[in-house]
Amino acid sequence: MARYSFRLPDIGEGIAEAEIVAWHVRVGERVEEDAQLADMMTDKATVEMESPVSGIVVELAGEVGDLIPIGSTLAVIETDGDGDVEAPPADTPIEQQIEAETPGAEEVSVAEAAESTPEPARAELVEAPSLSSEEKSGPSTSSGRAGHEAKVLASPAVRARAKDLGVDLGQVHAEGDRVRHADLDAFLRYSGGQGYHAPGASRARADEPIKVIGMRRKIAENMAASKRAIPHFTYVEEMDVTALEAMRADLNANRGGRPKLTMLPFLIVAICRAIPQFPMINARYDDEGGVVTRYGAVHLGMATQTDAGLMVPVIRDAQDKNVWQLASEITRLAEAARTGKAKVEELTGGTLTVTSLGPLGGIATTPVINRPEVAIIGPNKIVERPVFDGDDIRRAKLMNLSISCDHRVVDGWDAASYVQALKKLVETPVLLFAD
Repeated sequence: MARYSFRLPDIGEGIAEAEIVAWHVRVGERVEEDAQLADMMTDKATVEMESPVSGIVVELAGEVGDLIPIGSTLAVIETDGDGDVEAPPADTPIEQQIEAETPGAEEVSVAEAAESTPEPARAELVEAPSLSSEEKSGPSTSSGRAGHEAKVLASPAVRARAKDLGVDLGQVHAEGDRVRHADLDAFLRYSGGQGYHAPGASRARADEPIKVIGMRRKIAENMAASKRAIPHFTYVEEMDVTALEAMRADLNANRGGRPKLTMLPFLIVAICRAIPQFPMINARYDDEGGVVTRYGAVHLGMATQTDAGLMVPVIRDAQDKNVWQLASEITRLAEAARTGKAKVEELTGGTLTVTSLGPLGGIATTPVINRPEVAIIGPNKIVERPVFDGDDIRRAKLMNLSISCDHRVVDGWDAASYVQALKKLVETPVLLFAD
């Protein structure tokens, strides 16, 4: 029998290591040639590693979540033949089909990861202690007890609450002449040790250790690096979007086969139209080189929540697109990100990011900058409120808009001036379509 050492190949320019996000084999299992060995995540993509030979897996490099240097042994496979075989050096071209997926697209759940890792790598969950039959039964509700409860003095509100909780008022100690809400609260606090459990309430679940790997690890690293390196400041302004919302409704009513318009395409048009006056907003800062690059084109990142975590697909040349084209691109990129089909080039190269919590809203946000960009814009929820219009009061649709900036590159005056330019465009929407 021969042993084949499969070394992690060079899977991208400038990539020094990759993270194991899933094993598809176990030690002792047979693997066929071209079958999947593992999923490896780099800074840019998740890459499928395929076995170059058939045989029995005798060694795996590590656990899910471990970082493996390029060129080091990823797996050892026992094959038919004599003598040990070494894989070609990492920089040698190999005949191997590698499909670069969206970061996190092939990420598995914790449970699935445990199933696909060698036995020593599995995380054991702590089981909750089992309850005795006496604890499970809870307080008695016999007819005798119910008769005793009927004699307890309590207000109708306390009785109704006790009934909803399944509590026998006869068991509740009253500090005065009758059972009050405070007495009921005290019973609920201290009866837990006697096994009391209100019907319909949830028991505490067992603690669940979850290893931070894959996309969640990348998000954690990027956010921590952003907050460590960038002196953030956030500016928030209120905007009257009443006229813009009316225009949006009219356009949607006559859109034909075109996509339905949300508020976001209009905001993107405004963001792009205001950039030429404030080029420092659409920039990236190279910390090591000490160089700020101001971009002529707006490659707008769009923060998107997916099952794998927060991803930021990029709308290329957003300044050249109208609201209908932007609506189509927003839908396409969001769907690609959520289904794991976004290409690497669609997830990199952004110059400015917009992030919105959509219907969840919020009065204001303080978004974290997508490093090495220097600004991120966060529209918030639209609310209806009365506003003064001269001597009159009218109903208005108002929205707060937040912008977080890198204070090393963007001054507070510039950020505020940029947002005021956005406010003018948003509150006078005809300007969005003027040449």
